[in-house]
Amino acid sequence: MPEFIPRSEQRPIVDTSSRTLDLIYFDLVTLPADGRDTRRLPLHESLYVVLSGQVDIEVDEISFEAVGRRADIWGGDADSVYAPVDANVRISARGGPAEIAIAGGLCETRYAPFRISPDEVDAVNVGSPDTHSQRRIVHLLGQRQNGRCGNLLVSELYAGEGCWSGYPPHKHDTEDGDAETLHEELYHYRFQPETGFGSQITYDDNGPVKILMTRNGDTVLVDRGYHPTVTSPGHRGYIFTILVGKHRRGLIQRFDPAHQHLTKTIPGIDAMRDKFK
Repeated sequence: MPEFIPRSEQRPIVDTSSRTLDLIYFDLVTLPADGRDTRRLPLHESLYVVLSGQVDIEVDEISFEAVGRRADIWGGDADSVYAPVDANVRISARGGPAEIAIAGGLCETRYAPFRISPDEVDAVNVGSPDTHSQRRIVHLLGQRQNGRCGNLLVSELYAGEGCWSGYPPHKHDTEDGDAETLHEELYHYRFQPETGFGSQITYDDNGPVKILMTRNGDTVLVDRGYHPTVTSPGHRGYIFTILVGKHRRGLIQRFDPAHQHLTKTIPGIDAMRDKFK
């Protein structure tokens, strides 16, 4: 079942040594002003997402300058750069401190690097305050990039105060034609203010329910089961989300049959599903 990684200095946060996930890589890089980071992921394609500040990113001698247009994750949509498997990547802070999230997925095909500007992201609004399910999902590496990368999907989710996401409860742990796909998933949590918290619930059809308290900087690895999450009242929630398909790129979610009827009463569910497919 899912694994909980509390905020820590462990680096990388998730790689091929993970006991829970086989397909996903995740790390956070914090750079001081004029700081640098270099890395090469021999097995993973990756997306370098600027969470705050501004950086220059060089991928195999191809330069992407002044990447990043927001002071923090609450200040607008992300600017990011895609790097193919086994690429040599250098990140250089540009005039001030910066934080970068690195989302990776196992990939055997080598694609060309490219940039996804804030103007090129694909956002969808889901839920409503009345149904306590309001969130905005911003697809950074989504279906607009089909054919330019492997099975890696990356998005940022912004949840309203006291609202649920991953809701109605759904799963994607079985490859089943047009009904469901097998995708691993990673959630990295932030809250505003940072004293905020939430809960991550996981369960399957026959097993026990697991409830975790999530705080700013925590990470949850989801390999199977239904996995709804909720943000406490008085706090906005943010979830940096990585999905990697085992057999295909597009995600098909299977909703818990006991709560399937909610897909007709919560606004935007069909649009959300279409964006992931």
